[in-house]
Amino acid sequence: MRRGALEHRLRAAWQRRGPLACGLWPLSLLYGALAALRRAAYRRGWARAERLPVPVIVVGNVVAGGAGKTPATLAIAEHLKARGWRPGIVSRGHGRTDGGCREVTPDADPRAVGDEPLLLARRAGVPVFVARCRAEAGRALLAAHPGTDVLLCDDGLQHLALARDVEVCVFGGDGIGNGWLLPAGPLREPWPRAADAVLYGGARPPENGAPAFAQRRALAPEAMRADGTRVPLASLRGQPVHALAAIARPEDFFAMLRAAGLALARCEALPDHYDFNSWQRPSDKRQELICTEKDAVKLWRLWPDALAVPLALELPPALFAALDAALAARGYHPSPPSS
Repeated sequence: MRRGALEHRLRAAWQRRGPLACGLWPLSLLYGALAALRRAAYRRGWARAERLPVPVIVVGNVVAGGAGKTPATLAIAEHLKARGWRPGIVSRGHGRTDGGCREVTPDADPRAVGDEPLLLARRAGVPVFVARCRAEAGRALLAAHPGTDVLLCDDGLQHLALARDVEVCVFGGDGIGNGWLLPAGPLREPWPRAADAVLYGGARPPENGAPAFAQRRALAPEAMRADGTRVPLASLRGQPVHALAAIARPEDFFAMLRAAGLALARCEALPDHYDFNSWQRPSDKRQELICTEKDAVKLWRLWPDALAVPLALELPPALFAALDAALAARGYHPSPPSS
């Protein structure tokens, strides 16, 4: 719980150049120097990025914390399938106990594969592999599913060991915050940086010269339980609800629930990727327990009656057209249908 409070305090500090951010600024110089040295190693050939035999699209961010990468990856995977591609997804699987390379099946243990990869495996309907080295995950995926003709990397803009063809940089509503590097600010690397497309959730896009596209996020109209039961959100209005979120920005989830007309008797923000093993449910069972879809893959093991609310992400058609054009410009096209 203290970790969650610290994360919240840091995120607040990252929005301005106040006393806490200024106190951490010297450390950000060290962080920036180490990051620049690493980038230089790949640029000069001292370290080599591995290129896979299919195009690689990286969907990631330059800011710490949640920006909507996983919903964006899902939406892009759906678009690619509709265009005739046969995509696969690779990820590190943040917070998992098993650091090896493995396929993520819909019934996998989230502790072994990570919550976001498991959500992707359940929702995307495409092969998903995790490994600390994304190139290793990509090799394993292509060996197990040789028909795959494009790979999506969920997160990994800073994972330079994997060569990529297209980069989509995702921002949440706070943009680049105070513009400083970690730990004085939210940036994992200096901005602006090159990218093929910028996807943003705030009022204005962080400028870098690349095409920028606004994303609109909203809650789906229905929540669901572990057994597949669907409950309209509108039916929960007027009754007390216990909202639970173990994501980078839990306040966004709570705000969307309130905007949907729900009365939140309790809001409980937990650290991002929290495993729920030590979490205790309040004794008042009259309050419906409601959580994010990402949290549900772990919470349902203990409390299958919890209601999970999917996030509905609306991306403009122009983003998909830009991705199609970027792939075509590099000579990549969907494989012809197998006879």
